[in-house]
Amino acid sequence: MNHDFLSAFILLLLVLDPLGSLPIFISVLSEVPPQRQRFVALRESLIAFGALALFMVGGQAFLQLMRLSERSLEVAGGVILLIIAIRMIFSHGGGGYQSSAGGREPFIFPLAVPLLAGPSAMATVLLLASREPERLWVWMGALTAAMAVSAAVLLTAQRLRRWLGDSLVAAIEKLMGLVLTAVAVEMILAGLKRYFLGL
Repeated sequence: MNHDFLSAFILLLLVLDPLGSLPIFISVLSEVPPQRQRFVALRESLIAFGALALFMVGGQAFLQLMRLSERSLEVAGGVILLIIAIRMIFSHGGGGYQSSAGGREPFIFPLAVPLLAGPSAMATVLLLASREPERLWVWMGALTAAMAVSAAVLLTAQRLRRWLGDSLVAAIEKLMGLVLTAVAVEMILAGLKRYFLGL
């Protein structure tokens, strides 16, 4: 499954799912002072970007260390994306993150990891970097752009929720889940084809 900058950007944006994170983000920060929420959103976005960039740069070395093939990573990444997509389609809200902050300002967990830099995002950047390591700067640019969009969505979370309404946000998340389902199936099929046919 080949990618260019635009397709990688769209894939990463679907995986990061900033609109789907809105209810969780708002719930986690419900007891944080409003004047701190934008700072926390920016800080957590930067932490998530750093974690994903580290995975992207060190992806090939990680695969060699763990003796993993690109085909296994492609299939595993597709399976993880498929699970995430199904949860997006059939979700009913913020999942298990609502009370994790416990009234305190969250740091790294759960906003940066695993909300933004979750297993699916890590698998995706690893896959992009391992398939075409010579285009690492293209993938880094796509990750930067996707994370910038995600950060912008989180920074304007309350305003977007008021403008769009909960029902429209939920509908957009389910639509993104449907698209991500097709991407996940394509990744699994591509990995299986490369394994069985040696392509």
